[in-house]
Amino acid sequence: MKSVVTGGAGFLGSHLATKLVSLKHKVVVIDNFCVGRIDNLKKIKSKIKIIRCDISKKGKWSREIKNADYVFHLAALADIVPSIENPENYLNTNVNGTLNVLQSCNIKKLKKFIYSASSSCYGIPKNFPTSEKSKISTQYPYALSKWLGEEMIMHWSKVYNLKTISLRFFNLYGPKSRTSGTYGAMFGTFLAQKIAGLPYTIVGNGKQTRDFTYITDAVDALLKASRSKINGEIYNVGSGNSVSVNYIAKILKGEKIFIPKRPGEPDKTFADIKKIKKDLKWKPKININEGVKLLLKNIDDWKDAPIWTKEKIRVATKSWFKYLK
Repeated sequence: MKSVVTGGAGFLGSHLATKLVSLKHKVVVIDNFCVGRIDNLKKIKSKIKIIRCDISKKGKWSREIKNADYVFHLAALADIVPSIENPENYLNTNVNGTLNVLQSCNIKKLKKFIYSASSSCYGIPKNFPTSEKSKISTQYPYALSKWLGEEMIMHWSKVYNLKTISLRFFNLYGPKSRTSGTYGAMFGTFLAQKIAGLPYTIVGNGKQTRDFTYITDAVDALLKASRSKINGEIYNVGSGNSVSVNYIAKILKGEKIFIPKRPGEPDKTFADIKKIKKDLKWKPKININEGVKLLLKNIDDWKDAPIWTKEKIRVATKSWFKYLK
């Protein structure tokens, strides 16, 4: 069984590739290593094929997709501020790249095409828990590009009978989450600050809540989707709970300081997961307290991560405040 994982050196992709190897799949990882890291694959490197390429450009990499049984399309640029500053890059990779992956598929041979979508498509939701039928309201180019990619996937399902499912992930966290690059993921920021003995930088008053979803639950959702006979459907993937940023800081233990609330960010994310529970028989297994314990066991993953201070964050998010209202 051959599985191709685009973005396979990234956070979610490397966890999925590792699981697929354990299931005896022949795994091909396609990644340009812009976000992904070869270190994420060190335990399985000798057991997989790795292709370094840019999916926004057509190339020989497409041959791997043409004879695949499963394609897990996870590759994407995934930062808010850079997407505001350079939307062309995001549309090129996340939309045109998705088109190139789709056009590389042998639809008759392919058993399943799984797309990694983003809950950022909901923007600032008004209803909780937020269902898949909720209004789409993208707030920045990254969110727009991921939603447009999803629209293409659903269109290919409708017009060309592509066997596909799209999963809208909520606030993923866990070991191997990104440790370098642009200011972004909260857990990576907090854990690097913890190692350095610095206070946690809390956006706003810290009362905002997030549906933090542990990485192994996300991988399980991808596998359940790939095995399902259901096609052309979209599913939320969340933890079934929403906890405050202040609570995360409390269980991580440490001092905290507050930085200005950012426009375009919701006060709450909370996935309605009834549909995926019913259709795919999937449910989350790791609650936030268990997940944080697992993170702390792997805290050395963040020992070389950039350390974000209040001033560094102010500079890094200037465009955020300039363009978003």
